[in-house]
Amino acid sequence: MKAYTIGLYEKAMPDNLSWFQKLTEAKNAGYDYVELSIDATEEKIKRIEMNDEERLNLIEDMHRAGIPIRSFCVSALTKYALGDENSILCERGMRILTGALKLAEDLGARIVMIPGYDVYYGVSTPKTQQRFIKNLKKATEEAAAMGVQIGIETMENLFINTVWKAMYYVNIIGSNYLGIYPDSGNIKNACLLQGCDERQDMMSGRGHVLALHLKESKPGIYREVAYGEGNVDFEKFISAAWDIGVRKYVTEFWYKGKQDWKNDLLSACLKMRNTINRKFDKERG
Repeated sequence: MKAYTIGLYEKAMPDNLSWFQKLTEAKNAGYDYVELSIDATEEKIKRIEMNDEERLNLIEDMHRAGIPIRSFCVSALTKYALGDENSILCERGMRILTGALKLAEDLGARIVMIPGYDVYYGVSTPKTQQRFIKNLKKATEEAAAMGVQIGIETMENLFINTVWKAMYYVNIIGSNYLGIYPDSGNIKNACLLQGCDERQDMMSGRGHVLALHLKESKPGIYREVAYGEGNVDFEKFISAAWDIGVRKYVTEFWYKGKQDWKNDLLSACLKMRNTINRKFDKERG
């Protein structure tokens, strides 16, 4: 039995690979599972419309490759935010989330991560915040019926950029099917801005943190920072996450056209496994 599992964010691999190829490359690099992306492109959103045959084919790909898809990143809800005052955008966001939950149920994925935005391309107001809560509650009820957990990701804006802030919404909804999916890079930058401590922030989510995104960042830069080139203390984040019971981790980085991208998969997996194993070995004494 594994003490923990580590997943690979799908976008760390070239987009033109087939699902079987992506799963095989993740397996070869030493990962335990893959995190599927449903971003704001129509191509990715159409994934929620897979027919039964396509869903079965993907399940068969997982079995052939020997590695499953166990979490989703539904970043499409940045564009189609759950609290957006534009009802057309907001309603589509709800349809996307409902479809993602159903796809996750069919594929056997456990966690559907959503960005912690009430609205992204607009101004956050009491009205958008209340709409976010209303729709989040509805989505959580749907998730509960399917046995899939929704994880709120800590983001880069002020609305939900820390675990402590995410806990406010988790407590309001009060469901076992809504938790927090922290992003280490986003929390690091939030703590730099707000003068808080990363470990203390992680600890505030005890009992409600589903998994941890292991992402690098720099002050003011939240994406596409290579491991080792930022200022995230992964030892600190992993130690805090482990101490509150987190056993699922995902390396979040992006394929940007490098020819040796397979080495990036290997090195990221090895780096994070070594870090997690040090914590595991220390705990065992």
